[in-house]
Amino acid sequence: VCVAAPPHPLIHAAAVLCGADEVYRMGGAQAIAALAHGTESVAAVDVIVGPGNLYVQEAKVQLSDRVGIDGFAGPSDLCVAVSPGVDLEPLALDLLAQSEHGDDSPVVAVSEDAALLDALAARLDADRHRGIRVLVHAADLETVLAFLEGFAAEHLQLAGADVEVLAPRIRTAGLLLVGEHSGTAFGDYVAGSNHTLPTDGRGRFASGLSARHFRRRMAEVRIDGDAADALARAAVPIAEAEGFPAHAASMAARMRENQSS
Repeated sequence: VCVAAPPHPLIHAAAVLCGADEVYRMGGAQAIAALAHGTESVAAVDVIVGPGNLYVQEAKVQLSDRVGIDGFAGPSDLCVAVSPGVDLEPLALDLLAQSEHGDDSPVVAVSEDAALLDALAARLDADRHRGIRVLVHAADLETVLAFLEGFAAEHLQLAGADVEVLAPRIRTAGLLLVGEHSGTAFGDYVAGSNHTLPTDGRGRFASGLSARHFRRRMAEVRIDGDAADALARAAVPIAEAEGFPAHAASMAARMRENQSS
C-alpha cells in the first residue's frame, strides 16, 4: 500500500496508523503518472484511488487503461431534502460546510414547502455562502423523489417529517444520510462511510470507494466428459448461427460420437 501526498505530519501519522508500506512526497498529475508507469524510485502500482484536483482526476482517467481507478471525483456536491419539523440552522451549516470544498461545489435544497426554502436561503445569505446554490420548490413528494433520483447527489441528506417515506425509495445517491442529525461532515470524517464518492450524477451507475476496488474476480471452469457432450449439443448451433465455425468445431469435437477414443 503506497501513499502519495505532499509532506505533512498528520498525513504521515495517518499513513502509519493505516499500515502503509511506502509514502512518497509527491502530488498532482505527475504523482499519478509515476505510480501508474513506475520510475527509478517509485514502484508501479495496480490500483490508484483517492481524491485530488481536476488535473489529478484527469490523469487517473487517462491512465485507467493501465491501472484500476475508483472513478472520476469532483466537484463535490450535497443535496438536502427538507420537510417540516426540522431545525434549519444545522442544515444551513451542512450546506455551508459542503461549500468549503470549493466555489464549484453545488449545494442544493429541495422541498415542497416554499417557506422552509426561504428560511434556509436567509440563513445561507447570513453566512456569506459561496459556491453554487440551488433551491428547488417541488409540487409534491413524488416530484421531490423524481428530482433526487435524477440529480443522483454525491451526498444526499433527508431531514424532516418525510424522511422515512423517502429513504427506502432512494437508489442513486452516493451516500444517503437519514435524519436531521446525520450531517454530511460526519460522513466525511467518522460515520464509517467512505469519503470518496461518485459525483456529478455518477451515482446512477457507480458506487463509493470500498474494498471491492482492491479485489478482482476470476472465473474457473472445469467440465467433465458428460457435461462437455451436453453443453456442446446446446452451444454448437449458437456458434454456427453466429458464423464462428471453429468455435462450433472445437465444441463438437468433444461430443461422444466425435471422440476418437
